[in-house]
Amino acid sequence: MKRSGADMAAVAKPRVLFVINSLAGGGAERVLLTLLEGSEGLRDRVDFSLALLDDEPRAYSPPGWLTVHQLDVRRSLLRSILQLRRLVRQQKPDLIVSFLTRSNLASTVVARGSGLPNVISERANTSGHFKPTLAGNLSRRLVAALYPRASRVIAVSRGIADDLVRNFGVRRDRMDVIANPLPADRVQHLARQESGLSVPRPFCVAVSRLTPGKNVRMVVDAFARSGLPGSLVIFGEGPERAAIEAAIEQHGLAGRVLLPGFASNPFSTMRHADFYVSASNGEGFPNSLVEALALGLPAIATNCASGPSEILADLSREEVHGLTIAPYGILTDTNAVDQLADAMQAISGEAERLRAAGPVRAAEYSVERACTRYWETIAHALDRPSLLSR
Repeated sequence: MKRSGADMAAVAKPRVLFVINSLAGGGAERVLLTLLEGSEGLRDRVDFSLALLDDEPRAYSPPGWLTVHQLDVRRSLLRSILQLRRLVRQQKPDLIVSFLTRSNLASTVVARGSGLPNVISERANTSGHFKPTLAGNLSRRLVAALYPRASRVIAVSRGIADDLVRNFGVRRDRMDVIANPLPADRVQHLARQESGLSVPRPFCVAVSRLTPGKNVRMVVDAFARSGLPGSLVIFGEGPERAAIEAAIEQHGLAGRVLLPGFASNPFSTMRHADFYVSASNGEGFPNSLVEALALGLPAIATNCASGPSEILADLSREEVHGLTIAPYGILTDTNAVDQLADAMQAISGEAERLRAAGPVRAAEYSVERACTRYWETIAHALDRPSLLSR
């Protein structure tokens, strides 16, 4: 029987399987769903679905039109490989696209064993991501063994790409640097909603998990040294809360440093702040920093690996030294509390310029631009350069 043109188009439509650990919460999960939602217009040319390795409660809901395959590997790399291999044999995708380290490792093993191309997306600065433990060292060795075998590797910052090339053997010609997408309309919509936390001005704001690597205690220390009036609001939760509360008491800042915990919508409070501040010792791509710029907040960030220098100065980390007044914010060295305090004092003199520059910079991280870049990489890995052509 002769096939119709529609039948031929359906046969030719490539099948792309996206893979992530779960949708239990976190920046990578939110980014993946943002990309998938922004790709809905490609459904007539691509058949794509999503596999979740861990059967955990979902903090985010995938779009209703997306086919979701729920696995149950219980955070095991071996079970991830075995169950993903079974799914690939059933679904017969033409390409696997994965996010987060365990998904990346499992997808690369399965893709190589199945003769499929694959694209992995690295979200964190890899060298700083693994602790110097037996498990951490094993993970590092697995990354070094498997990441170079992926068809394409996407890094969310130039610093991460450089680290993968320098320390993990990934070839530069297989790398693409694609920053996280910022759904600016959504951020602005949430910012206009009524705030559940009313804070009198002046105040500054931080948004971060309360973990040692985020170094939120240094924000409190620097705020105390700065002598600034008003309040500091820190959105986020984590194991460092007790230590941060102790620092607040030590500095006599009770009632002036607020720890409201995790907020699904911090933007309605953030938009009223005088500036945003981050003292992190390590980032993959700091989403909250770009969200602050989108809201027109002057921003201060430590020059950690990786991302802040690229966002605020359009420079590599190695090109920035000390307290730096950059085009889109202020950068300081990591673990330099006096510099951070000085930046807090200096930012009022830059506020008018930065409030105008921030949204312009944030617009460069649009969902449309990120989706286009991702699908260009996917088309290259599929050897289908015409995939995005209409």
